[in-house]
Amino acid sequence: MDEFEKMQAGEWYCCLDPALDTRRLRVFDAVHAHNATRPSARGNIAPELRAVLGTAPDTARIEGQFRCVYGVNIHLGDAAFLNVGCVILDSGRVEIGARSMLGPHVQIYCADHHRDPKLRSELIERALPVRIGQDVWIGGGAIILPGVTIGDGAIVGAGSVVTKDVAPGVTVVGNPARVVTPSRES
Repeated sequence: MDEFEKMQAGEWYCCLDPALDTRRLRVFDAVHAHNATRPSARGNIAPELRAVLGTAPDTARIEGQFRCVYGVNIHLGDAAFLNVGCVILDSGRVEIGARSMLGPHVQIYCADHHRDPKLRSELIERALPVRIGQDVWIGGGAIILPGVTIGDGAIVGAGSVVTKDVAPGVTVVGNPARVVTPSRES
């Protein structure tokens, strides 16, 4: 298997590989086109960016100053919304469910670097998926770590660092994120 195939399979791979560099450069150009296009002309997602994403329905929206690495691993549900400055390091599959909202500068990381310092110095990593259910709200500046699943209807407080799975319908806050009793506002 080549390094991209290893990455897609969730196996250990070397992240600095000429073929991966070529893939990333194509995506970086598409991201640049999206971010450089006037919002009135861009629509929900610029065509260049939409072309490199795995799944991006017409109703999904990505605001400017967005960043991603491979694009193909990003799968957006209907009416998913990514606010300004979101970063998705999508070496692994990233699913963002229908009607989920990510606040400004939310960061999603899939790369899990090797624990062995020698292998880490050789840039060996693996890609773990991140799954965000439907109707999730992730507050600005939150960080979602590799391998995390966030259940339907959950809320992640602004600035939280999510290191473990979040059950459906709960609210988590803090670093590391922990469950808090959700308020029942009417």
